[in-house]
Amino acid sequence: QVQLVESGGGLVQPGGSLTLSCAASGSILSFYTMGWYRQTPGKQRELVATITSGGSTNFADLVKGRFTISRSNAKNTVYLQMNSLEPEDTAVYHCSARRRILANTQNYWGQGTQVIVSS
Repeated sequence: QVQLVESGGGLVQPGGSLTLSCAASGSILSFYTMGWYRQTPGKQRELVATITSGGSTNFADLVKGRFTISRSNAKNTVYLQMNSLEPEDTAVYHCSARRRILANTQNYWGQGTQVIVSS
């Protein structure tokens, strides 16, 4: 069973920064895409950022220039560095991982970590 454990959430003031971590139970080399999604009550989960096994990154328009996604293969961990946080960034942030086994695409999700941006 693949386990993804997020950490680093908390309460920050607008304009502040926060770094989220996603630790995988195994080598993240098996995942060709990993990323972060966020969700608030009554709102559809939205993509925040993704990173491929080759290091290519993609960001949602609303976080471009403010968020950075990175990966440590040695630590089996993906990070999300969030800067210039806004109240609208408040959400539960979930780590995701994707890999292909035979003809099937497998998606995995962490339990989420809460980020609250408020003064």
